[in-house]
Amino acid sequence: MKNIIAVRNLVLFYLKHPDAKASIETWLAITKNASWQKPSDVVASFPDADPVKNNRVVFNITRNKYRLVAQISYERQWVFIKFIGTHAAYDKIDASTIEQF
Repeated sequence: MKNIIAVRNLVLFYLKHPDAKASIETWLAITKNASWQKPSDVVASFPDADPVKNNRVVFNITRNKYRLVAQISYERQWVFIKFIGTHAAYDKIDASTIEQF
C-alpha cells in the first residue's frame, strides 16, 4: 500500500492510548509495505483481520483491546482509516458504513 489516508487519526489515538502505539506502528509498517490485491491477502498479513462489506477490514490492535477499521482500494493501493477506538466504541458503529471521524 503506497498511501495510508488519515494516519494522523492513528497518531492522535495512540497519544491518548499509549499502550496502542507499538501495535499501531507495527500495523503501519506492514501496511505501507504490503501490495494487497484482495481481502485474503490482508488476512495473510494479519490473520486476526476480519474483512467486511464495502472493502472494509477490521483489525485487532493491542491484542484485541482496540479496533481499527480501514477501507482498502486494492486497485489504487490506498488504505483509508475509517475508525479506531475501544471495543465499546466499536460496538456502537457499523464497520461497513462508518466514514472518517
